[in-house]
Amino acid sequence: MELNKKDVSKKVGIKIRELRLSKGLSMEQLAFDAGMEYTQLSRIELGKINTSIYHVYKISNSLSVTVPEIFNVLEGK
Repeated sequence: MELNKKDVSKKVGIKIRELRLSKGLSMEQLAFDAGMEYTQLSRIELGKINTSIYHVYKISNSLSVTVPEIFNVLEGK
């Protein structure tokens, strides 16, 4: 079954949040490191917005993980 845009956004957001928490970072710290507003990061983590691949790239760099590591959550659908 193919995921819709909302499901993809939610799964990616949850994965970003899990990675952030596992690194012991606050939302404010990660947002600052990634060069975005913490409110934007909050909306990404909650799956409320479909963010750009550039922002996922910036977040992944700030978390010291690869972009595929973030997107691997979509493998199992």
